[in-house]
Amino acid sequence: MAKIAGKRILVTGGAGFIGSNLCDALLAAGAEKVVCLDNFFLGKMENIAEAMKDERFVLYRDDARQFGVVQSILEKEKTEVVFNMATIALNYSFFNPFDAYLDNVQIANTLLELMKVGAFQTLIHTSSSEAYGTAQYSPMDENHPTNPTTPYAAGKAAADLMVHSFYKVLGLDISIVRPFNNYGPRQNAEGGLAGIIPATARRIRQGQMPVVEGDGEQSRDFIYVGDTVRALILAYEHEESRGQIINLGSGTDISINHLLKTICDCMGYTGEWEHRPARKSDVRKLCADASKARKLLGFEPQVSFEEGIARTLEWYGERYQ
Repeated sequence: MAKIAGKRILVTGGAGFIGSNLCDALLAAGAEKVVCLDNFFLGKMENIAEAMKDERFVLYRDDARQFGVVQSILEKEKTEVVFNMATIALNYSFFNPFDAYLDNVQIANTLLELMKVGAFQTLIHTSSSEAYGTAQYSPMDENHPTNPTTPYAAGKAAADLMVHSFYKVLGLDISIVRPFNNYGPRQNAEGGLAGIIPATARRIRQGQMPVVEGDGEQSRDFIYVGDTVRALILAYEHEESRGQIINLGSGTDISINHLLKTICDCMGYTGEWEHRPARKSDVRKLCADASKARKLLGFEPQVSFEEGIARTLEWYGERYQ
């Protein structure tokens, strides 16, 4: 069994929502050095404010797609492990579909080319449940067909295929982790790329109505970000994960209507909701079969939906007084 303690680690997208939480967890787990690479498209300095106080943390403000950039960082920092968290938010597909697709593919290509020549040892690659598309059966295991419905999701699926093929052909030390719908502190709350939970909390705090797109009966399997980052570390430490695609989820899907009602109840909001047309190419249902994560990683989510929502709203509430 591998140990994360004492390792020199690169986290691409390390100033973003999940990436910054992962950086904190890696430092807490005893990593020798945690190197954050982020172009700050969605990443924020405030997300890594605590990590920046640790002398074991190093920040590079640059682009994970660029071979020369990543190569130089790996050589300078003598990195052993890479957690690939860098991506562009799903909603970016509706503004710039080509880049929403290509970003995921280019980052994976850069990391695989560098891994092939021995620039680092282990890659933990983060995928997305969006690669599956709408559930053809539920819960969805790792054998569920991929049928991405947005350019973002297509890029995730394509990157997964590339990563998995390099494992098969070259025997590289690779695991693919496929989280379902993450939520929690630091998720983007502003503009068209905001997550639904922080965006709804912000709207209510600012005296606006929550927004539901379509009939609100589309459902998602929500997993708290603290559980996700714990599973990512377990994926490194349990070498049985190599060459595997591993779902992370709760095994329960929750409708957007139920999600919004939970937020409203927690915040004491009793007003009307704003109804908008359904989002194009929206996935109708996502629900994870996470039995492989239990078997290979010993992973079970520790934070319930109700507790996670309460923690998340408390965190955002301090920022939207």
